Amino acid sequence: QVQVEESGGGWVQTGGSLSLSCAPSDLTIDDYNVGWFRRAPGELQEFVAAITAKDGRTYYSDSVKGRFSISRDNAKNTVNLLMDDLKPEDTAVYYCALDRYAAWKTFFPSSVARYDTWGQGTQVTVSS
Repeated sequence: QVQVEESGGGWVQTGGSLSLSCAPSDLTIDDYNVGWFRRAPGELQEFVAAITAKDGRTYYSDSVKGRFSISRDNAKNTVNLLMDDLKPEDTAVYYCALDRYAAWKTFFPSSVARYDTWGQGTQVTVSS
């Protein structure tokens, strides 16, 4: 069974930075579209960012555009989320999700239902 693990969460003050990493087991991450989602206490799961397989197109939610950056490191077989200028409202559990690439499929980066493999999440806490 495909598994994926997030790392890099932690505590940071407002304006600080964190870098999250998504690392799968037993697969090549470049074969997958990868999304980052988050869930704050009492809130619904929210799309954060995504990157496509093969050509590396990126997508961001309006709330993080200009502050977060998603990228692939194929040498390390990871997808990373660099988060700058963090705000208290960024506090949440962040999840990495995988969607197996296929040429015939249309990718919907913000659609939770399109992803079939999820990590356990990593906590990000931003203090004011």
